[in-house]
Amino acid sequence: MFETLSDRLTQVFSSLRGRGRLSAADIDATCREIRIALLEADVALPVVRQFIARVKERASGEEVSAALNPAQQVIKIVNEELIGILGGEERRLRFAKVPPTVIMLAGLQGTGKTTLAAKLALWLKGQGNTPMLVAADLQRPNAVQQLQVLGERAGVPVYAPFPGNGVGDPVAVARDSLEEARRRQQNMVIIDTAGRLGVDAEMMAQAVAIRDATQPDEILFVVDAMIGQDAVATAQAFLDGVGYDGVVLTKLDGDARGGAALSIVEQTGRPIMFASSGEKLEDFDMFHPDRMASRILDLGDMLTLIEQAEKAFDADQTASLAGRLASGEGFTLEDFVEQLSMVRKLGPIGNILGMLPGAGRYREQIEQVNDKDLDRAEAIVRSMTPEERRNPKIINGSRRARIAKGSGVAIGEVAQLVTNFFEGQKQMKAMFSGGIPGMPPMPGLGAARRAAGQKARNKKGKRKAPRSGDPRRAAEIARGGGGQDGVVPGTPGIPGAPGGPAGGLGGLGGLPGGGLSEGFPESLADGLANLPPGLNFPPPAQGNIPAAFRGGNAKRRDNKKK
Repeated sequence: MFETLSDRLTQVFSSLRGRGRLSAADIDATCREIRIALLEADVALPVVRQFIARVKERASGEEVSAALNPAQQVIKIVNEELIGILGGEERRLRFAKVPPTVIMLAGLQGTGKTTLAAKLALWLKGQGNTPMLVAADLQRPNAVQQLQVLGERAGVPVYAPFPGNGVGDPVAVARDSLEEARRRQQNMVIIDTAGRLGVDAEMMAQAVAIRDATQPDEILFVVDAMIGQDAVATAQAFLDGVGYDGVVLTKLDGDARGGAALSIVEQTGRPIMFASSGEKLEDFDMFHPDRMASRILDLGDMLTLIEQAEKAFDADQTASLAGRLASGEGFTLEDFVEQLSMVRKLGPIGNILGMLPGAGRYREQIEQVNDKDLDRAEAIVRSMTPEERRNPKIINGSRRARIAKGSGVAIGEVAQLVTNFFEGQKQMKAMFSGGIPGMPPMPGLGAARRAAGQKARNKKGKRKAPRSGDPRRAAEIARGGGGQDGVVPGTPGIPGAPGGPAGGLGGLGGLPGGGLSEGFPESLADGLANLPPGLNFPPPAQGNIPAAFRGGNAKRRDNKKK
């Protein structure tokens, strides 16, 4: 919706970056470019004049001149002023003290009132309310049937005593719906009124009669965001003729320039309360001025993305995936498919990427992203066996051919997917271990990884009993005296070794301890010479043995050498 305006403003601000000081000429040139960008976006001229005057006044004052980064300060001023003309802060619904709360929808024909009524009902249902739809548009052909179908899809009851198509009294339907809601114990009533192709006296009179008969708590004016500056004139006419409390923008996913959203609030003084951005019933939410301003300036909309993820993702499923990544068990193709299904719940991938900061600079690349590519990737993984998903390294040429045939793609696509997966797996491991340059390890994951590693080691079972080819050693083990692997039983100084206190290896110079245990040979040579028959080793070269380990005749041989 705001792509043109966003691109122009991004170009304006990019020329300011890198300047240590902004002169009056720089501020004038910047404001002139912003004025042109707003007018090209179909923003009403009086709104543009007021907006530029406020920005220029703040940019020329002490606020910018004293800033360390004047360009960033100008962007901050424009962002705050955009939030101001969009309403400042979100406006929530008012609820009646005594149910039901009555919401009346008004607007021109073709703006999407009937679909919006079902979207609002579904949204209120998700908030814990019990809404009921009222078919008071009895003029447009099949309007009643459309509302009934949409109500069934949303799981919301519809009050439609007349078939429509010019039959019935809309004022009586609206009046009787209140009593019907009380009887059904519905706490919300949403009245869908008739529209016309233009503002006329008959439509206004009918809307005023319905308003007087139901005394609604909220009157919402539904406006098509694609009709440009004419939306302001229509909004003002309805405000004078019927009056309303808030505005609902529809078709925000269109390719129009979107100036209506920036003009209605400033001209009418009524806030934008809701926004519809798609054809699905779920494409509806509260209007957040700060988030919309952030998207216009290509600063992203991470809060909306997070909220959508919280609604779409299963908490247990997400926690399980995070635990596997943190534990070091690895990121497998099964996790990849699981993530694909979770991402698809958020909607088109292009819309998701568009919410990221700086996405405007890569708009052409984002537009080339096709959701069908995700479906093809999922089909490839689904064509693998469970073992291949867990260990893609076993996928050889014949397996690739089978997977490609099963998923209906080329063999090269299978190979490319596996290659990309391995690259992503490396990045995932590096991210969780802190291996990415400039990025510290993720907090709280070290302990989880160590605990999971210990758990995996424990699963291997008890360690096998030590074995030895030395008969004496084997006999010692058979008697239950086998200590730690590679440690002579009875050696003092090794924690946990039977027969010796802690404190190091005894008998070695400089190390604390109480000497070798009883029965241990006094020298290495004596120990080797006293082995049982058949296991005698050749006499060691005494010249290579330190004096402390030589036998009793070591001194005599040393004297002969001298």
